[in-house]
Amino acid sequence: MSLIRALSKELEARSDDSLRALFAARPDLISPMAPDFPALAARASARVSVQRALERLNKPEMQVLETLHLCTNADTGHSISSAGLKKVIAGSTLSALDPILAKLQDLALVHRADPPTGSPATSSRQRFYLPVGSLKDVIGIYPAGLGRSYTELVRLQPAFAQRVVQLVAELHQSGAGIHPASTPMDAALALQRWTSTPENLRAILATAPDRTVALLDKFGSWAMGAVPQAQRRASVTHESHDVGPIDWLLARGLLVPLDAGHVELPHSVGLALRGGAIVDDFTLAPPVPELGHTSAALRRNAAMGAIAEILRLAAELLFAVREQPLATLRSGGVGVRELRRLAESIRLGAHETAILLELCAMAGLLRLDVDSSTWVQPPSLEWLNLPRQEQWLWLVNAWLASERAPSLVGQPLAGPSSSAAHQGAAGTTINALSAEAQRPDAPVVRRRVLEILNELTVEAAAPDGKAPVLDARAVLQRAEWAQPRMSRRFSSLVRGILEEATILGLMGSGALTQLGSAIADGQPEQAMTILGEHLPAAVNHILLQADLTAVAPGYLAPELSETLLLMADAEGQGPASIYRFSAATIRRALDAGQDAESLLAFLREHSATDVPQPLEYLVQDTASRHGRLRIGTSASFIQSDDETAITDLLREARTSVLSLVRIAPTVLTSSASPRETARVLRELGLSPAVQEAEPAVVRFKRTTAVPGSARPVYSAPRMAPPDDDVEAQLSVLRQHRAVPAEAAGEASTQLGLETLQTAIRLKQAVTMNVVDSLGNANTETVVPVSVSGGRVRVFDPAKDTERVLSIHRIIDVEPAGELRT
Repeated sequence: MSLIRALSKELEARSDDSLRALFAARPDLISPMAPDFPALAARASARVSVQRALERLNKPEMQVLETLHLCTNADTGHSISSAGLKKVIAGSTLSALDPILAKLQDLALVHRADPPTGSPATSSRQRFYLPVGSLKDVIGIYPAGLGRSYTELVRLQPAFAQRVVQLVAELHQSGAGIHPASTPMDAALALQRWTSTPENLRAILATAPDRTVALLDKFGSWAMGAVPQAQRRASVTHESHDVGPIDWLLARGLLVPLDAGHVELPHSVGLALRGGAIVDDFTLAPPVPELGHTSAALRRNAAMGAIAEILRLAAELLFAVREQPLATLRSGGVGVRELRRLAESIRLGAHETAILLELCAMAGLLRLDVDSSTWVQPPSLEWLNLPRQEQWLWLVNAWLASERAPSLVGQPLAGPSSSAAHQGAAGTTINALSAEAQRPDAPVVRRRVLEILNELTVEAAAPDGKAPVLDARAVLQRAEWAQPRMSRRFSSLVRGILEEATILGLMGSGALTQLGSAIADGQPEQAMTILGEHLPAAVNHILLQADLTAVAPGYLAPELSETLLLMADAEGQGPASIYRFSAATIRRALDAGQDAESLLAFLREHSATDVPQPLEYLVQDTASRHGRLRIGTSASFIQSDDETAITDLLREARTSVLSLVRIAPTVLTSSASPRETARVLRELGLSPAVQEAEPAVVRFKRTTAVPGSARPVYSAPRMAPPDDDVEAQLSVLRQHRAVPAEAAGEASTQLGLETLQTAIRLKQAVTMNVVDSLGNANTETVVPVSVSGGRVRVFDPAKDTERVLSIHRIIDVEPAGELRT
């Protein structure tokens, strides 16, 4: 019987609670709603859906599923029970296997089946299983890390097929206990019997050169390996006494060349190396890494220092960008020179600056101005005026939700341009804020890494309050056990995620902090409470020195730091920064609209010491010579008949980015372009109109609209579908309970593909109803050869020719003759 039809009957027999659990674990099955059970079974058997389900299985569950796949054959109806699996999974027990098989059945990855034909009588309580039909395509050619059989390799590797008969003949002549063969398939079967048991393989390896067994051990988890000149001639007849391990194995067929640089360990050899067991490392317990510990005080202090530093640096970066926007490359992103300039202005390394720049862009603190192709700070940025706890949570939420991977910046680009011959050339590395740093799976991996860190922290917590020190190796080890199908995604991102988590204070001194645990548990409010209790208060005063410098005795309040950066250049790094005054920096503050009195008043208010006389003279002297001549630019005008509205607009702090100047009671000039000016006014709730006839004039009138907040809010991805959708799906399925499987419209395509693939494996004929280019339907009996890319290649026995048909032209396909079920 068709596997899809068998799964459909099993799903229909399930209770509503069982179906609810299935939809919660595999929400893609009801998106969109399935019309009936055959369609639901077809979706559950589809390759993409099965692949998603496998990504959530842990290592022992994957081992059981892969072993079940290797031990069953849907074409012959050969199923297997937990007792059969126990024989080929070393270290397993029925009490361990039965719950895993039950879970796989609940997930619709396997279904109940009849015992194999001709099997001895078994207990009525023993259950037999078959996997879904697409499992073979999803798992790949090396299930459980074992290679293909000799017969498959002969069929798929023409070079090996030409060589295998001679190889067996040479082995037979040398005295090996192998039967001669006259055809490639007989030779493959002879090799298979020769290497079929651990005892046989040990006898073969008894005369092997040194390091041969160590070499074979490298194939313990994967059947393919890289070998230089893999297709070189190796023969037992002309073998020297100092033959190497690879040549010795190639000469005996224990390694099969695939191409010039790769070999494969055949299935029977790999199985014998494992002592006859398909799985030889089965365990239900996850690996426990060896971890060091750090004190709670060190962890907390490191995290608080990192948070204070990232907030200070983010404010400095925004100020630097506001002073000089970041230019972009033609190919996108910020170039190395521009990044280096920014790094020098905030006194930070290029790599750290790139991560900080990416974080600010993630959080919306920077945006790309399409008119000038530069990254600029948005006007009226709410983040600058928030308490430090909320500033931190803003950054963390944006980081969790972003599909960008900041730590990829600076790494080589994938593809031919990143080859060793091109390393160091322009355009071979990922630029900051470029599309190459985009990773759609980053939020999922980031969230899972935090969960793993939290699990390891809870498991390894010391009784004296010390926290375990976690590194990429420990996280990857747990990830490879918890979700082996996603281990490649983790391996490319986990180190960068740990670095970014440390910068954000989610990790401190190598350990997950209380803040990180709260975020991993989905409790941001608790994290803000913890941060409010432990983050040192910002400093509201500075120490003015006679050498025209000011010393910050800690992390300054944002408003104090903002004004101080305007009138002085920061030097050094860390909380105790030094700010140096000069004529150029004072002139910068005066250009921004300050005067000597306001500058000196600010210094007197925030200095713990008197204003030194040299600094006072510098401010007054620079101010006395400032502004005798004024030069301005005007890119657009703002005109309104309402003088009060013009006055209110001029006083609005959020229009400072437009550099407004009043030249008439109803006219303002702006240094920004008309489009930029109109955008800022709209964010203020106004409705400006850009006149086409006068492109540099912007007219506006009052409205009551209030601009919304751009504050990012993170919510963990919802796995389970909404309850209403589940109940609606159940209602539709139960209403169509009596619909026969043959009437299932959505399932027909999947059923047809299943029939074609079964016929290809068994080399049997099928009867197809095919529509030609004129719309005429014709019934044909053909032998399908292969299916790929929406096309099926068939052999027509009546015409003795091969043809290629589009699958969408096939109305129906059924097994011919004895294949009909």
